[in-house]
Amino acid sequence: MAPSAPRTRAAAALRMKQIALDNQSRTIRRLRAQLATERRGLATMKKELEDTQVALEASHKALVEEKDSLLQTIQGLQEANDAPAPFDDECEEEPKEHPEEEEIEDIPMGEGEIDDE
Repeated sequence: MAPSAPRTRAAAALRMKQIALDNQSRTIRRLRAQLATERRGLATMKKELEDTQVALEASHKALVEEKDSLLQTIQGLQEANDAPAPFDDECEEEPKEHPEEEEIEDIPMGEGEIDDE
């Protein structure tokens, strides 16, 4: 029995190493599949973001053109009505928020008066 024991231990050790390698191979395949899925998801998201950016740029351009058109219309109407330009640099003076308060004079206290302060 003695000679078969080392072979059995060696075979068991080899089998354990083979199981560990198989487990590592499965883990690597699973991680590669996850990575591929993530990459596909990121590629899809990137494409969607690029499409959104293009749409936003087109919308921005249209809004700028509409603003320019409206400003020209306003300017034309004001010229027709002899009104001042809409964005003159003249600033109206803003009223003060707090008018100056009158200062109250200290009245000297007489005898027998109570000081509440």
